[in-house]
Amino acid sequence: MTVRIVLTLLLGVLLAPLSVTEAQQAKKVPRIGYLTGATADGQSARLEAFRQGLRELGYVEEKNIVIEYRYAEGKLDRVPRLAEELARLKVDVIVTGGGGLTRAAKQATVTIPIVMTQDGDPVANGFVVSLARPGGNITGLSNFAPEMGGKQLEILKEINPKLARVAVFGGSATNPSNARQLRESELAARAFNVNLQYLAVSAPKDIEPAFQAATEGRADAILVQGSPIFNSHRKQTVKFAVKNRLPAIYAHSQYVIDGGLMTYSPSLPDLDRRAATYVDKILKGAKPSDLPVEQPTKFEFIINLKAAKQIGLTIPPNVLARADRVIR
Repeated sequence: MTVRIVLTLLLGVLLAPLSVTEAQQAKKVPRIGYLTGATADGQSARLEAFRQGLRELGYVEEKNIVIEYRYAEGKLDRVPRLAEELARLKVDVIVTGGGGLTRAAKQATVTIPIVMTQDGDPVANGFVVSLARPGGNITGLSNFAPEMGGKQLEILKEINPKLARVAVFGGSATNPSNARQLRESELAARAFNVNLQYLAVSAPKDIEPAFQAATEGRADAILVQGSPIFNSHRKQTVKFAVKNRLPAIYAHSQYVIDGGLMTYSPSLPDLDRRAATYVDKILKGAKPSDLPVEQPTKFEFIINLKAAKQIGLTIPPNVLARADRVIR
């Protein structure tokens, strides 16, 4: 055996462990599944907030972390299939953007950790045993704040002291989180002597009829709850509100940025940013069952004066003064 052959064999032996080590390191790059019922455009602000949260914790997409995005684009019948896709990929964590998405992920896997970026009532929805001790493979954040419905109605009453009827647009009233939001709004409505008309919107085709029903019911204003349908069809929803000259308060800020009148709500981008901390803890070995579900801590009150002008509405100065942001 020549010296050259011996050196070649020795070099191969020395490099082989390195190749194995490099391959193992490459496999260790964690993969996160992000499941949303909205479109990429409809979820852009929240996705960027989630990425920002990851960057703050040292994760750089496509470098030391991979995110598998799945968008249902407002077509909720796609959600179970998308959740199953992420489960088959055996991602390290699935991040969900709402109650229906969390339920689909839960049905798709009982082993992969699931991080909720929001849910109106994770206990009533059966996702966790309690907020303090989730007890399964699901944890994350709740976007429910009991005072929110009352605050929204209070704002509507301040801009229209004669407010008597409000149409509430949301998903199925039998959904635990929707039902809880509605109960809280009804309690506040009695205090403000306001009647509520609940209108369930389960598909995009239901949006225009809901506005027609609100108009026929002589609604003075509308309150739009969070929903993948509305989130994916924000501009259409805003357009109908203007067309029907109905003051509207929306579930989150993106509606107002897209031309809606106003929002008072938990900051959803802040919840997504905070969801990154759950992902980090889980990747470092924490169990979802041991990570308490957190509630919203940051709220935003935003008013769009352009939208007010379109429907001939004057916002009182004292209300404008309390806004966190005014779009002129």
